[in-house]
Amino acid sequence: MFGRHRKKGGRPKALLNLGAATLWRTPGRFGVAKVLGPSYALRCIVFHDISAAESPFTKGMGVSVTPSGLEAALRFVTRYYTPTSLEEILADSGRQSARLPRRPVLVTFDDGYASAARWASALCLKFGVPAVFFLNAAVLDNVRLAPDNLICYVANVLGMGTIEKAVRIVMGSQAPRVRCLSNVFASFLPAISLTQRQLFLEALVRSTGFDEAQLAREAGLYLTREETRELALRFEVGNHTFTHVHCRSLTPLSFTREILNNKLELEALSGRKVRSFSLPYGSSADLSDGLACQLRDSGHQAVFLSQSVANARCADPLHFDRVSIRGCTEDSLFLQLEILPRLRAAKSRFLRPYSFLAESGEQERDRPEPVSRVHCSGTLERIQQ
Repeated sequence: MFGRHRKKGGRPKALLNLGAATLWRTPGRFGVAKVLGPSYALRCIVFHDISAAESPFTKGMGVSVTPSGLEAALRFVTRYYTPTSLEEILADSGRQSARLPRRPVLVTFDDGYASAARWASALCLKFGVPAVFFLNAAVLDNVRLAPDNLICYVANVLGMGTIEKAVRIVMGSQAPRVRCLSNVFASFLPAISLTQRQLFLEALVRSTGFDEAQLAREAGLYLTREETRELALRFEVGNHTFTHVHCRSLTPLSFTREILNNKLELEALSGRKVRSFSLPYGSSADLSDGLACQLRDSGHQAVFLSQSVANARCADPLHFDRVSIRGCTEDSLFLQLEILPRLRAAKSRFLRPYSFLAESGEQERDRPEPVSRVHCSGTLERIQQ
C-alpha cells in the first residue's frame, strides 16, 4: 500500500505521461503496448478508500480515490477490458490451456473502508463488475483504528515529532529517524516484530492522550458487520489479516491469530468460504515460500500482491500482482494498466540473474525467522495444535 509516497522525479514522470498520452491516441495502441511484454495476461487492480476528500486519517497515505475517479476507472475497464470474477480465475488456473476472456481484469478493494459499501459496491453493480473486498475483521464496527490510520491521524494532527517520540520509546538508542510517513510505513514498521509494533502503537496512544475507541467510533472509517454481511451477498470477501500486519513478521502463533482466525471470522460473518488473501502493503518481501504454502494449506486459493507488475500467462495463483490505481483519465489508466506493469516486469526479468549480488548476511538477519523457515508438509496441522 505504501512506498507509493516517495516522490518521483518530475521530468521523467512528465515525459512518461506525455508518451502514454501520445500512445493512447495511436491506432492499435494495445497491440503496440505488447511490444513491452506480450505475455501480460490477467490485470488485477486495487482500490482502498473512496472519498471526495482525504481526511486526517488518510492524508499522506495515497490510498484515496474520489467516487468520480472510481466511476471513470470502472467505465474504462468495462469498455476496454473484460471484468472477470475470482471464480473464473480460479477455474482457469486449473486448466491446461488458458480460457480467460480477452483482456481479463479483476477489481479488488483493500482495508474494509466504509466507502466500499457507500460507493464501490453500488458502482460495481452499476457497471456489472465482479469484485473482491479484502477485510481486516479487527476494525469492523469501528471498535478500533487500523494502525496505519492511527499513525496517519497522529502525524497530521500533532506532527511527526510525536511519531518519533513513540519510536524512541520502543527502540531506544537504536531508533531510526522517521521524518515522514513513508519512513514509518516503508522502513520502520516492516523492520520490527509484531511485539515491537504493538508496543509502538501503545506508546503512541499514551503519548497523545487520544481515546482510540472514541476516535474510531466518531470517524466511522470502516464497514460494520451488517454492511459486511450485505456486501458478501453480492461480492467475494477476502482475507487481509486481522490487524493489517506485515506478514514477514509472522510467527506460527501470530499466523493463527492474524490469518487463520481472520479467515474463520469472515467466513462466519459472511456465510461463505474465504478463498483469497491480500498481503497488507502488497510487498513480495512478505510472501515467503513458507507463507505461500501455509496460505494454500489453510484454504486460500489465490494470493495478491500490490507491486503493479504485469502477471504473465499461467501465473501462479498464489502470486498474483495488482496495480494500485491513482489517476483516472483514460491515458493515465492506459499507462497504469498496460505500460508501467510491463516495464516493471521487464526490469524484474533483467535484474533477476543478478539478484545474488544484493544478497548479504545483513539481509538474511532481517528476514523473519518463523513462517518463512518451515516446510509446507504438515505445517498447518502443527500450527493448529
